[in-house]
Amino acid sequence: MAEAPLAALGQDRPLVLVSNRGPVSFVVPDGGGEPVARRGAGGLVSALGPLLRDTGVTWVAAAMSAGDEVVARRGVTEAEGYRIRLLAFEPDTWSGHYDEVCNEALWFVHHGLWDPVYEPSWSSQWMDGPWAAHRRVNRAFAEAVAEDAPPGAVVLIQDYHLCMTAPVLRRTRPDLTLVHFSHTPFAPPDWLRMLPAGARAELIEGLGAHHRCGFHTRRWAEDFEASCRAQGVVPPAVFVAPLGPDIGDLERTAASQEFATALSELDRMVGDRDFVVRVDRIELSKNLLRGFLAFESMLENQPERHGRVVFGAYCYPSRLGVDAYDRYHRSVLEVVERVNRRFGNPDWQPIHYDPVDDYPRSMAALARADVVVVNPIRDGLNLVAKEAALLNGRHAQLVLSPEAGAWEELSALAWRSDPFDVDQTAGAIAEALDVAGDERVRRAETWRTAAAHRTPEAWLADQVVAAGDGRAGPGRS
Repeated sequence: MAEAPLAALGQDRPLVLVSNRGPVSFVVPDGGGEPVARRGAGGLVSALGPLLRDTGVTWVAAAMSAGDEVVARRGVTEAEGYRIRLLAFEPDTWSGHYDEVCNEALWFVHHGLWDPVYEPSWSSQWMDGPWAAHRRVNRAFAEAVAEDAPPGAVVLIQDYHLCMTAPVLRRTRPDLTLVHFSHTPFAPPDWLRMLPAGARAELIEGLGAHHRCGFHTRRWAEDFEASCRAQGVVPPAVFVAPLGPDIGDLERTAASQEFATALSELDRMVGDRDFVVRVDRIELSKNLLRGFLAFESMLENQPERHGRVVFGAYCYPSRLGVDAYDRYHRSVLEVVERVNRRFGNPDWQPIHYDPVDDYPRSMAALARADVVVVNPIRDGLNLVAKEAALLNGRHAQLVLSPEAGAWEELSALAWRSDPFDVDQTAGAIAEALDVAGDERVRRAETWRTAAAHRTPEAWLADQVVAAGDGRAGPGRS
């Protein structure tokens, strides 16, 4: 199965995958010894890992653990069916690249998270420090690919961390075909201008050096093209390839004992009440705070729902130590505590807040839900909006923000949530809870069909096809 996408397309060229995180993470056992490979973390690894195992693909990624750093010193390593090249960086370089540029600048600009009255504020020190580190990391990735990629390979470069490898590879390895895929939205020109002039020029020139650039939605692709033109750069050809859920992985999870145990616990907790669910990282762009405020508004204006509905929030912390995230986390907890204190009683807690990153339990909550809330400020795709439909057998309804990339595929069946309008979102949740009969069944079945339409195999195949369309060679590099 792993080879199907490449074989089905007649892919006769070697493939190199480049991403921030690798398919496995190496752990040094207690007491020392040889590092042991474990499955890597992250959505990209979950989507691509099973497809590329035992295919001969070279996967270039950063060393994330002490065990990874040991393995990085060995060059290319074979492990768990992958040919892996890990790159280790000095802590200051990695922090500048990952924390200060990727997490605190690029993520913010692409998701529109800055308040321009207060931020950002740039300086030459930022360009000479964190941005220079970001440039060094991208160059190191490019040099590793140039060294290890077989002749004529297709190089699939993933996400916003690695937008600046292509210019180096165009010069040093013109035989390679370079495809970049962005898993985030892309900042439109007015937002991109919030970056320093030099940084945005390097960013756009870096992406413009690829043969093809891919996005989850047409909207993000058009924003990218507009930002290229605003910088005086002719955009490369773009393609749209929304990622789909891994149905096999969901089925295995749903068949596990951990899932069954979690589902039984939820049945006892929820009883005959309605169950509203969200599954998210505590991430600024996910808009948790307004989601809880909307639930509070619904309880305030519809007292007949008291004791009859539970909001299950499976929200685990992320990017701890980043000031904006720490403040947001505290604000979320304050609202949850206020709602429970204001409306709850000894027999009913309105919001069940679970901060533990427990995948089977989160998936069980989606399976048990009557309504699933996905209301981001801005989101490249949001797989939860698709996974829930495939897990749920209760004709659950989806409350979805049009700022999620998944909106392009799911808008016909979802209840629209304006991510900035708390009362409107409260109304959407209430409508989704109350819809019944044929309309409820129709929306749920349409949701399931739409969610299953795209698979990780199709998404990978689209990138390989794009590489074929943009094949490098004499006169084409």
